[in-house]
Amino acid sequence: MKKLVADKVTKLLGGHLRIAVSGGAALSPEISKTFIGLGINILQGYGLTETSPVISVNRTDNNHPSSVGLPIEGVKVRLGIQNSIEVKGPNVMLGYWNNPEATSQIFTEDKWLNTGDVGKFDAEGRIYIVGRIKEIIVLSNGEKIPPNDIEAAILNDPLFEQVMVLGEGKPYLSLLAVVNRELWQLSAEDRSLDKNWPLNLSQQQSRAFALSRVAKQIKAFPGYAKVRRIALMSEPWTIENNLLTPTLKLKRDFVTEKYKHVIDELYEGYNS
Repeated sequence: MKKLVADKVTKLLGGHLRIAVSGGAALSPEISKTFIGLGINILQGYGLTETSPVISVNRTDNNHPSSVGLPIEGVKVRLGIQNSIEVKGPNVMLGYWNNPEATSQIFTEDKWLNTGDVGKFDAEGRIYIVGRIKEIIVLSNGEKIPPNDIEAAILNDPLFEQVMVLGEGKPYLSLLAVVNRELWQLSAEDRSLDKNWPLNLSQQQSRAFALSRVAKQIKAFPGYAKVRRIALMSEPWTIENNLLTPTLKLKRDFVTEKYKHVIDELYEGYNS
């Protein structure tokens, strides 16, 4: 049965595809493993325009889907302040044209390019992207949390279409979540929740149910990364409403501004 499905998929892709390289945005390990299981070897890589553009990539004989692989030949990678990924090699640009100020900001004093991404290495030297420096959430107790990993884990539940983790300077994490209407209504029916869409999203029972679903997805994370409160949304975040970039990345500042009153409510009356 598995071979039959695999044959159908590979046939739709032309029948001769052996390798696909993914870059530009994070690839879910689950999606990668699905395609690998179907015989299509997806290799996730990593890089920037400023690095021409490849820094690292998985290999066919050394493919770890949750990583972005080993650095390519001739490229050196290290972790700097706040575990920022820094790069040096013949692929790295000399600087921004006629913009010495921007050039000085992206290079360290010893001329390594600071990517702005937060990373880590495993024992074999493979690189894992944890988040962006400017996106790191620092709780009021000093714990530092990269939201991307938590958000990716939550999105493994199809009930949630879009999510954004909150908590900068706060005592705990909260979550804004756009839910799938069809799945939500089915869940409401099964759980005997109010079926009145979208008003049912604001009810305490609904939020408690959604939080239980979130908890299942992030149970492997440390205790301080627990999401304590949630606000459920019916309106998707799109390019048109200026909450996503043209490459479909979340505009965190814009989302925060749009839902400021909702976020304030998530932290009202909390006793730590």
